[in-house]
Amino acid sequence: MTRTGIGIRTAVERSERLTGQIHVYDGAGKGKSQAALGVVLRSIGLGINSATGSRVLLLRFLKGPGRSYDEDAAIEALQQGFPHLIDQVRTGRSSFFDQDEVIPFDEAEAKRGWDVAKGAIASNLYSVVVLDELNPVLDLGLLPVDEVVKTLKDKPESLEIIVTGRGTPQSLLDLADLHTESVPHDHPVSREQGIEGIEIYTGAGKGKSTNALGKALQAIGKGISTDKSHRVLIMQWLKGGIGYTEDAAIAALKQSYPNLVDHHRCGRNAIVWRGKQQIADYVEAERGWEIARAALASGLYKTIIMDELNPTVDLELLPVESIVEALLRKPRYTEVIITGRCLNQPTYFELASVHSEMICHKHYCDQGVDLKRGVDF
Repeated sequence: MTRTGIGIRTAVERSERLTGQIHVYDGAGKGKSQAALGVVLRSIGLGINSATGSRVLLLRFLKGPGRSYDEDAAIEALQQGFPHLIDQVRTGRSSFFDQDEVIPFDEAEAKRGWDVAKGAIASNLYSVVVLDELNPVLDLGLLPVDEVVKTLKDKPESLEIIVTGRGTPQSLLDLADLHTESVPHDHPVSREQGIEGIEIYTGAGKGKSTNALGKALQAIGKGISTDKSHRVLIMQWLKGGIGYTEDAAIAALKQSYPNLVDHHRCGRNAIVWRGKQQIADYVEAERGWEIARAALASGLYKTIIMDELNPTVDLELLPVESIVEALLRKPRYTEVIITGRCLNQPTYFELASVHSEMICHKHYCDQGVDLKRGVDF
């Protein structure tokens, strides 16, 4: 985004970096772990479609193996088809963690998880290591901050590390190449009108589309494990062409479970700038909206991802009135995830039951570092 315009770079037009970066997602808003899951989906997709040796470790602190999580079934399905691409490890209690009741078991489990992380980082077997909820573990004093920071600082040059959770220590923030804070916004109007299940992720920070992909992984997993009618639509605007790494992973899940997930892209294979819109941009935006609007009205989908809808509206490629009307009439059980930055917030923001703004405190792109396939796109 610039002060005079807004645009989305398509995958084909992007360069790619080789050096790994350290990402931190924290803050009180929703979406931190979802962003990590989105990176997992992209990394698996990259490994499916390439011979680069892409492999991801998803290490989850404070989320013990005795509990079930929506995304687990989708991850297990991908592991069955591509066992060499992803490993998942959980540490913590089987019961929900209470920060006011830390017990010796919690420290032992945190150390066990960190031993796995150190081994994975030193092994150089992984292209991406996700340390989900590591921040609160450090904030609670369950692990030595200095040791963690030193290990991350000495990581292999190509390794990408994703750290999530509230309470990031300052020394880790100083080390990070990217820091996105998720800040919640309250919209009392949505409660008055009784609208549930509308989540919006916006802002200049990284993690909006990645968050939506993580949400899609959770929804697909829920459909696989508990509710075969939990159908998911992933609709993406302003992202035409090819080269998006998540496509291969989504396609693999769709092949295994064809009745659970649908995925559509719309847009030219080019950046759309304010004041330079072409007729094809309007046509493609409307084509995507017709699919999404029909899906909303049909009641067939339990989760609908509307990725980059916000900039599409902000570029005036779609009228906001029809979107507001469709959201007001959506089935109560249908969850809608809307993403994208915008200069002017559309009126449907007031309908959101969850609105997280991704604030950018630090981004490697500002230092001239390129994006990376399998992580950023």
